Amino acid sequence: MPGLYRPRKKPVCEGAHIIFVRIRKPMSRLKISAISYLNTAPLLWDFEHAEASSYFDISYTTPSACAEALRTAKADIGIIPAAAYATISDLVIIPDVAIAAKRAVRSILLVSKVPVEQVRTVALDTSSMTSVALTKILFAKWLGGAREYLPMSPDLDKMLANCDAALLIGDPALQVDRTRHTTLDLAEEWIARTAKSFVFAFWAIRREALTGRDSNSIAEAFMLSRDHGLVPTNREIIVSDWSARLNLSATTVRDYLTQNIHYYLDTACLEGLILFYQYAEEIGALPQTPELRFR
Repeated sequence: MPGLYRPRKKPVCEGAHIIFVRIRKPMSRLKISAISYLNTAPLLWDFEHAEASSYFDISYTTPSACAEALRTAKADIGIIPAAAYATISDLVIIPDVAIAAKRAVRSILLVSKVPVEQVRTVALDTSSMTSVALTKILFAKWLGGAREYLPMSPDLDKMLANCDAALLIGDPALQVDRTRHTTLDLAEEWIARTAKSFVFAFWAIRREALTGRDSNSIAEAFMLSRDHGLVPTNREIIVSDWSARLNLSATTVRDYLTQNIHYYLDTACLEGLILFYQYAEEIGALPQTPELRFR
């Protein structure tokens, strides 16, 4: 990865001659803050299974804490909630890689004890930022107006003991028994009402961390990791591992990774992202719509 290493010379035999080629000595390792959810597993393949693990230090946390690590410079790169990008200065986006949805996502749910029109109080998962803003947008624009919101840790029983409905994200949402509750898939609601894809998270890097490094090589490392994680043989390893972790069937996990999550920050996703920022600013859920800056 050019730009991540300092060169030194190493002799290589070529026929009867000895030539010197430049190999590269590691600079300081970039610190990655990642999210410990199933949907990020394909993105992290090379950082957990391949050579890229030698060049980065990875820590795992929740989406909101990941954003805070970038804000406080405790991490150089993070897979941050889309909403967090609007609140942290001097970040640039690593292109083409995202956690997005073009249909129902299954892991971002509003779980309710009553029909949605009767909901008066909503417990908001404090692990999230983007899904919180999305919940507020959906209520404000299409579901009858703002409700009373209460930030809470993601414990569904406690959330529903205190509120009419609960926003739950990530793996806990995948494990919800949807036959017991009224549920709304928030990505599905967004897409139905806007005809736009929805972007939940993407890789961002502090601009300062790029100093002296080749940003193209860094971006390529993250794109290749995504591509390798989606190779069917590697994906099946993820399916086997995570189905056991989450006590879900292999079919459920496989379908989620292949049908519900879209891993590309393509044109359709960028259009949906910009509309999300505009609506979030309009209802006061986020500050001014940010400029999308790429590495």
